[in-house]
Amino acid sequence: MTQNTHTSDESGYHYKVMRRAIDILDAAEDPVQLEDIAAQMGMSVAHFQRLFSRWVGVSPKRYQQYLMLGHAKNMLRDHATTLEAAHEVGLSGTGRLHDLFLRWESMSPGEFARQGGGLTIYWGWFDSPFGLALVMGTEKGICGLALAAELGEDWAMQDLLARWPKATFVEDPMMLRPWVLTAFGAQDGALDKAPLYLIGAPFQIKVWEALLRVPSGQVTTYSDIAATVGNPKAVRAVGTAVGRNPVSWLIPCHRALRKSGELGGYHWGLPVKRTMLAYEAARAEA
Repeated sequence: MTQNTHTSDESGYHYKVMRRAIDILDAAEDPVQLEDIAAQMGMSVAHFQRLFSRWVGVSPKRYQQYLMLGHAKNMLRDHATTLEAAHEVGLSGTGRLHDLFLRWESMSPGEFARQGGGLTIYWGWFDSPFGLALVMGTEKGICGLALAAELGEDWAMQDLLARWPKATFVEDPMMLRPWVLTAFGAQDGALDKAPLYLIGAPFQIKVWEALLRVPSGQVTTYSDIAATVGNPKAVRAVGTAVGRNPVSWLIPCHRALRKSGELGGYHWGLPVKRTMLAYEAARAEA
């Protein structure tokens, strides 16, 4: 299977800027001044600040606060959601959040057991706010979204292909493009919602549906998810199901934290998870 060539658009470039900034912040023992970050990245202060503001809508100084590791604990204390409450209000909160652009359905247990046999899955590469994304989907909706910024394109491709080994894969980004643009908020009003087609075991799908109830800018814990799906002792199994989420960002597994407020793991790299949480929190404030 060959991959088509692609170029990085504005949003992908902005993620690379953010990623480099995170590296600088991680290495620093004290808060980094705007002038110092800009200099280390070979940019003028004005250009660097402009990129930050265009990408996330707040100042670099404010965004840096969101990137601090302690912010996750603050989010858990001050902005944690209970999934029961989120279920009560649904996903219809105010603000232009990606949750508002999704609808989903899931495959039956029998269909899942066939490992994708009989399915045609279309795929293509797209730019996202978090770097290059590999998106896969059936005629019913998006079933896979991998982020290649940290682990590379080949790893992302093999990871998704291995999930449905008996499916037929066809490269067709144009078939997926309207859904992807709607899901990432780049195309308003073109579709009512971007459909998701969840391909997983019944327990996994329960966990993923619970994640879809967590509003953007808020977080939950693995133990809360376990309680919501009716098995409060299955925290470890929930963690495994969260890690097997095939549709990153759109099914927001990045919003699941440990009870202590620690980030836990992330299938596509912890820097991506930190960036997503900071991005959502900053946009919610903006």
